[in-house]
Amino acid sequence: MSQMSKITNVLLVGVGGQGTILASKILTHAALAQGYQVKMSEIHGMSQRGGSVVTQVRMGEEVYSPVIDPGEADFIVAFELLEAYRWAHFLRRDGVLIVNNQKIVPLPVLIGKAQYPATIINDLKEKFSKFVEIPAYQLASEAGTSKSTNVVLMGTLSRYMDFPEEVWQAAMEARVPAKFLEVNQRAFVLGKQFDI
Repeated sequence: MSQMSKITNVLLVGVGGQGTILASKILTHAALAQGYQVKMSEIHGMSQRGGSVVTQVRMGEEVYSPVIDPGEADFIVAFELLEAYRWAHFLRRDGVLIVNNQKIVPLPVLIGKAQYPATIINDLKEKFSKFVEIPAYQLASEAGTSKSTNVVLMGTLSRYMDFPEEVWQAAMEARVPAKFLEVNQRAFVLGKQFDI
């Protein structure tokens, strides 16, 4: 994000319990620290039961609405494969799709009422030239806890944002409980340095 006048739209999509909201708060904190006006909205679909959780973050010089329209997201950060598939139509043709390659099987699949699509990654790679697949769950586990998957993904997103490292660190310090800060700092670095 290089110029203040442009609005940058980031859609974070996942399922309940993956830390989508915390990730969006870290991003929002970093953007505000850089002097951007930021609007954020959250949509919870039965999030306590593994349903979709979607957060929209819009930042720029002047932002009037928190809502991102289909085809307008500059970035989608997908915490789970099926959620990437479900929300991909919100991404601009030249947008960046960052996808954690983890599968969390939804209830209809578990009870045999539906099938988990087998071709998600190939379909998304064909549709978007800026497709970034990252083993965020695995990297989070390496950092010390799989619960930091969200922060691994923020580390990956940070590669595309024009924010200094100390701004991200300050955002994590402000938003992550102190006892989990160190493991999340490691997770952030793994996400940022992963060879994509």
